[in-house]
Amino acid sequence: MYTQGLDQQGDGPTLVENEQDLLEKFQAKVDAEEKIEPKDWMPAAYRKTLIRQIAQHAHSEIIGMQPEGNWITRAPSLRRKQILLAKVQDEAGHGLYLYSAAETLGVSRDELVDQLIDGTAKYSSIFNYPTTSWADIGAIGWLVDGAAIMNQIPLCRCSYGPYARAMVRVCKEESFHQRQGYEIMIALSRGSDEQKAMMQDAFNRWWWPSLMMFGPSDNDSKHSAQSMAWKIKRFSNDELRQKFVDATVPQAEYLGLTVPDPDLKFNEETGHYEFGEIDWQEFYDVIQGNGPCNRQRLAARKSAHENGAWVREAAAAYAEKQRQRKEAA
Repeated sequence: MYTQGLDQQGDGPTLVENEQDLLEKFQAKVDAEEKIEPKDWMPAAYRKTLIRQIAQHAHSEIIGMQPEGNWITRAPSLRRKQILLAKVQDEAGHGLYLYSAAETLGVSRDELVDQLIDGTAKYSSIFNYPTTSWADIGAIGWLVDGAAIMNQIPLCRCSYGPYARAMVRVCKEESFHQRQGYEIMIALSRGSDEQKAMMQDAFNRWWWPSLMMFGPSDNDSKHSAQSMAWKIKRFSNDELRQKFVDATVPQAEYLGLTVPDPDLKFNEETGHYEFGEIDWQEFYDVIQGNGPCNRQRLAARKSAHENGAWVREAAAAYAEKQRQRKEAA
């Protein structure tokens, strides 16, 4: 039942449960809906999966500032400018919450940022599409943030405590972002023919990438089954995608938009919308760095990181000076 080992401090021998016992207790805790905390024992694969997922989520928030930040100076009114500026600031905050959550798993923020900048880390493929009109800002808030909310609300019940708690605030703020985007679309729907055409064009371009945000079918995912067992993930990709389509199509109809899917139809028997095949080759192409704005997004992030080096150095110097003052006192 037990094997001889050393405690974490290395002060001497202690009785340590063997790995199988630890795994069983860990899974029992997860199954009982108890949170796993940073100092709790956890399987190495669980820790690795969380680092990968949380880091990817954090990177997506940071890169996701760019498509909308591109329109801050060109927003059509001061009110719109203020709202958009606040939203982009929120996204930066989300990235910081998530990097902090990842750090509780033993990885440094510097390491995660380096992985993003050198291209070894992934972020959501949808942020590699351009924002070519003001209607794109509405479409991102409505569709992209709407899809994100579908993905993220279940994460508030994630088995890992720091991630779950971070997601509570993130989801509350994302709900405002989704409403902000839809409000832009409502305004455009009541505007001129040109504005309505601009809205339809944005919808056409963002509809399919939004469906891709949920990821391929779980049958094709090497991570989903284990993530479900560990309660990192609560619903399958296909379940969440279907929920998103069912909620969004009626909203599009209210706006007077035509869904760019000739195969879309409502199934009276199932109570769900059926939709056409997703072009997963496009999804994989973008993930592999061949999207419309992949290089532009990473170049901008790298430039911002390099130009901000003096701020990090100044903050570190200030912290060291404060530490020395306390020691002297």
